[in-house]
Amino acid sequence: MTHTMPSARAAESRAPAAPWLLIGILVLSAFVMILNETILSVALRDLTIDLDISTTTVQWLTSGFLLTMAVVIPTTGFMLERLTPRQVFLASLTAFSLGTLLCAVATGFPMLLAGRIVQACGTAVMLPLLMTTVMRLVPVERRGATMGTITIVIAVAPAIGPTIGGAVLSSLGWRWMFGVVLPLSVAALIVGAILLRLDSETRSVPLDVPSVILSALGFGGVLFGLSGSGDPASQPVPPWASVAVGAISLVLFVWRQLRLQREDRALLDLRPFAHRKFTVSVVLTSVLFMCLIGAATIMLPLYLQSVLHQSTFVTGLAVLPGGLVLGLLGRPVGALFDKVGARPLVIPGAIAMAAALGLFATLGPASPLAEVIGIHVLLMAGLGLMMTPLFTDGLNDLPEQLYSHGSAIMSSLQQVMGALGTTLFVTVATVASVSATAGPDIDGLRAAFLVAGGLGVVGVIVSLFVRKREAVEEPVTA
Repeated sequence: MTHTMPSARAAESRAPAAPWLLIGILVLSAFVMILNETILSVALRDLTIDLDISTTTVQWLTSGFLLTMAVVIPTTGFMLERLTPRQVFLASLTAFSLGTLLCAVATGFPMLLAGRIVQACGTAVMLPLLMTTVMRLVPVERRGATMGTITIVIAVAPAIGPTIGGAVLSSLGWRWMFGVVLPLSVAALIVGAILLRLDSETRSVPLDVPSVILSALGFGGVLFGLSGSGDPASQPVPPWASVAVGAISLVLFVWRQLRLQREDRALLDLRPFAHRKFTVSVVLTSVLFMCLIGAATIMLPLYLQSVLHQSTFVTGLAVLPGGLVLGLLGRPVGALFDKVGARPLVIPGAIAMAAALGLFATLGPASPLAEVIGIHVLLMAGLGLMMTPLFTDGLNDLPEQLYSHGSAIMSSLQQVMGALGTTLFVTVATVASVSATAGPDIDGLRAAFLVAGGLGVVGVIVSLFVRKREAVEEPVTA
């Protein structure tokens, strides 16, 4: 906190156009990087055949990416204190580019997974850097619109990942998904190295290594155990043991953070959870990302390919309209939030999300493609009504000194819940499948969508706890 004011003054002394140029570079870089969360979703079936692995194994290319982000994101507060924004940016894009190169030349699943993990390390650092830069450079009265744009990037990139992946996979091969992205990331790295000049002061702060280890063991153990429950015989450790180790590690992680935060040394300060609006927003955002990543970007492409026997290209095109709706809703919903608050937007959004997930469970082998697209658009519209209001309302509820911690918590849980949703739905679909095929059958997929529908109902119930906008909020800035 001690370096915030001098840094802000230094930033304000620069040319007026500089802040928006810097934010533009960061937003475009983040878009390219977050795209990789789900770009492989349409290639899961091809990869199971090409690499001779099971569906529960191949989903770790997505779950492992998200989990790595969840482990790395809490450490970015430490990085942003010790390093300048330019140094963090260069480290982020360099790691992402190296990971992308590793994936493009991968000779097998272990090398491909390693590349995805390196990619995720770079992506995880970019998100908090982008948020911190916006808070430092954008005036308070314009932060809402800017945050809406960033939310679009965070939401739309994974939503259209399958579309881009399908187009590339249909004409080239899965390696070219990374071959196409690599020059974009290198170009962003070069442009950022030249233009990203943001004065900043750094200070020496300690990194609590035990917290990092407990975080990795906690989230990794739970997700690894859940993913292995679909095929216990193939796991080196019984799934229940892995889940137990993960759960114990998470309890110890929380206990350690509660102790360290008394001295302001916590890796992830948990005091934001004392604020009701923030807690409700986090719970709903968690449900939202489980459904967005797990159901919409993983299960739906599997259904389109395995049950409707659509090509990867058609699969990618089928999810494009929903992705576009999600993107187009970003700024209008942000403007409505400024006028009416979160509650009138979040409740209808949660109802639309639950309805769409329930309708997915009614699909079968003879369902028309237009119906699938329509349901997907309804789902994306519901998520679009929820995302920006939840993110902004939750963080607005925090005092200024807890903003960075709240942002880190929300960003971490988004990735963890996306990974958990992927693992949960793939496991349910695999266990419930009648036939032992290369991927889940219609019975397994329907069971997974039913579970997702149940989560949607939970989301509707929790949305009722979103408070109305308080009348005193408006005159505060006057």
